[in-house]
Amino acid sequence: MKALYIIPARGGSKGIPHKNIKVLDGKPLICHSIDIARMFTSDENICVTTDDDEILAVVEDYGLKVPFKRPEALATDTAGTYEVIMHALDFYKANGKYYDIVVILQPTSPFRRYEDVKKCLDLYSDNYDMVVSVKRASANPYYDCFEPNENGFLTISKGDGSYRRRQDAPAVYEYNGAVYVMRVGALEKMNYDDFKRIGFIEMDDYSSLDLDTMLDWKYAELLLKEGLIGK
Repeated sequence: MKALYIIPARGGSKGIPHKNIKVLDGKPLICHSIDIARMFTSDENICVTTDDDEILAVVEDYGLKVPFKRPEALATDTAGTYEVIMHALDFYKANGKYYDIVVILQPTSPFRRYEDVKKCLDLYSDNYDMVVSVKRASANPYYDCFEPNENGFLTISKGDGSYRRRQDAPAVYEYNGAVYVMRVGALEKMNYDDFKRIGFIEMDDYSSLDLDTMLDWKYAELLLKEGLIGK
């Protein structure tokens, strides 16, 4: 099973300026994802897809060759990750390289661990279109999510409202963005948003941290300072 590790790194971050190359724990953010990918494969199977010359320079200074520069049309605020993935796969196909799966490692998840990626890979089989990493959702539609009914009154979103303790309600999850393992054959047929056969592995809240705002960044620095993240 041949895997292409894709690290998508668009320039122009608004929430955290120059986010992907901002230094966290002694190295540019994107390098944390490169290090994880290198634990599983050689550099020729790691693809950083970026439109940004500064990101490109940082990655190549870290010793990883960037195979192409992402087209501007795939680097806008509205460009989809699916199109970015397919662009990368098409590039490798044109160069005679074919992959069975793609593993997406977003740079904004610096605290994902080797074992998180390995669990996703170990779970994956052709029975799945995709295996993703998740965390427990911060709100639960069986317990503390509400929506208005036809009369405009709030009512529990799911179920009959009989759960009185959060721990008794069915577990619900949210994607944490850290790891995606996708079957190339399925990607060639449909956008991953339309996948139905999805497996998952659960990560804790600390390892699931996704850096989107400066508050997230400060929280990441605090976790490192307090030794709450094993690096």
